[in-house]
Amino acid sequence: MPHFTIEYSANLDARVDMGAVVELVRKAAVETGIFPLGGIRVRAIRCEHYAIADNRQNYGFLDMVLRLGEGRNLATRKKAGEHIFKTLSAHLDPVFKETKFALSFDMQINDKETSWKRNNIHEALKVETVNG
Repeated sequence: MPHFTIEYSANLDARVDMGAVVELVRKAAVETGIFPLGGIRVRAIRCEHYAIADNRQNYGFLDMVLRLGEGRNLATRKKAGEHIFKTLSAHLDPVFKETKFALSFDMQINDKETSWKRNNIHEALKVETVNG
């Protein structure tokens, strides 16, 4: 972990390069220095069906949730979250100027007792570092 899931309104496709957003969030997560590189996942899910406020079709949203494992204190999580949100928000400034838009970001802590994982990416990165 950390796993970022971005849900966004389909009407953003004309305004936002979601591939660039995913990479921006990945880089911002790396910059925090608190997440293992091999655990970072960022995915974007386009929401074709949605309703916002009074249902005007020009409203848009991007909602990001970060699921992460236990072990980081609140101050560390807040500092990392603020960095990631500030980076994403600045990238989306043009969207705020062009249309009515809602941006949100929440962190959720996974209980290690009810979270199962299998990942061999960490070892591959270690080997690349040693051999690189």
